[in-house]
Amino acid sequence: MPGTVVVGTQWGDEGKGKIVDFCAQDADVVVRFNGGSNAGHTVVTGAEVFRFHLIPSGILRPETLNLVGNGVVVDPEVLLAEIEELKERGHPVDNLRVSERAHVVMPYHRTLDGLEEELKGGLKAGTTLRGIGPTFEDKAARIGVRVGDLLDEEALRERLATLVPMKERMIEAYGGQAGLSKEALFETGRDWGDRLQAYVADTSLLLDHALKQGREVLFEAAQGTHLDIDHGIYPFGTSSNAVVGSASVGSGVGVRHLNQVIGVAKAFTSRVGTGPFPSELAGEEASYLRDKSLGEYGTTTGRPRRIGWLDLVMVRFAARVNSLDYLAVTKLDVLGGLDPLRICVAYEHDGETLREFPASMRVFGACRPVYEELAGWEDISEDSWVGAVKRGYDELPGEMRAYLDLLSHETGVPVGLVSVGPAREATLELRGT
Repeated sequence: MPGTVVVGTQWGDEGKGKIVDFCAQDADVVVRFNGGSNAGHTVVTGAEVFRFHLIPSGILRPETLNLVGNGVVVDPEVLLAEIEELKERGHPVDNLRVSERAHVVMPYHRTLDGLEEELKGGLKAGTTLRGIGPTFEDKAARIGVRVGDLLDEEALRERLATLVPMKERMIEAYGGQAGLSKEALFETGRDWGDRLQAYVADTSLLLDHALKQGREVLFEAAQGTHLDIDHGIYPFGTSSNAVVGSASVGSGVGVRHLNQVIGVAKAFTSRVGTGPFPSELAGEEASYLRDKSLGEYGTTTGRPRRIGWLDLVMVRFAARVNSLDYLAVTKLDVLGGLDPLRICVAYEHDGETLREFPASMRVFGACRPVYEELAGWEDISEDSWVGAVKRGYDELPGEMRAYLDLLSHETGVPVGLVSVGPAREATLELRGT
């Protein structure tokens, strides 16, 4: 049945964009349901590399409808820039729709984001400073601007008449200089509405029609389970829910339509931002993985990602809270040439062994990884990896298969997809075999 959800099992950066693009070959609809332009999904098609922050990763499949759901906070400047780039590169975006209920990132949200981050001290999360947190704050406070408001001049004026004085007082209280103009913000919002009008729709209704017709729908999460506002490493995560339960709320369909959940796990661990990281590496091994992977710099921020061994305590937790059916394991090729390899299977804390992820950041910060050591495999060329994928699972190195077996055994989730390179052709599907 039609609804498949793709979520991240780590701190984001797992390669969800590639997996969504791969799965979109069989999908009629792809819907992004959480986060904002603080996310970055990379898709490679042939020699072309695309980096999306708001547009769903199925956009390069012209027969697939791509929806930005109500659970996403939309920065119109970013969205319009992505639309224009796609058009300039020969990819029309007639298959894109944006929820009228999605909240809008306004210019003052970026200002507040930077001011708040400076005042947080030890609670600083290393935010992208794109205004995402303050936009979600307004959403929860019921004072936000929604995409539909950009198409209604009267509604937009009324909103700004109330909001601008509030935001000016907040900015000044935080030590900034306000200088907001209601008229300038109105003109900016109206311009956004004019340029986005052709894409704005009741995306919940579109999804409902597609699902009732038995069409295949792919739900795309941003960030990862351990950045989730409820289940992540609070307060060092993001401002939205990045787990499977958010797919229903953030897209406007009932949970009965969510039939399958794929958890994307990178073959090692990485993250951008502050907070504890038990399996973090430093020195030559970290540099080897970061440089060989090529993509281990934040798609949104450009910051070098922190690198560590695969942490299965994290993935085990993600398997539980997301009810994973399959794992999609990415970047296995990057580990080629490292021997031995380590996998964190538990934590040691205060003389005790912890196999479950702790809620307390004080405890998590004091945890030490408990490793299992495995033999590594040969470092071979990208073409050789693609050739191995074409010949089937048994053609992958035995050491790699042992690595995957341990991952599956420790998490209790079968491996359904294996990725050994950025190209679509470097993905092996095991579901149903």
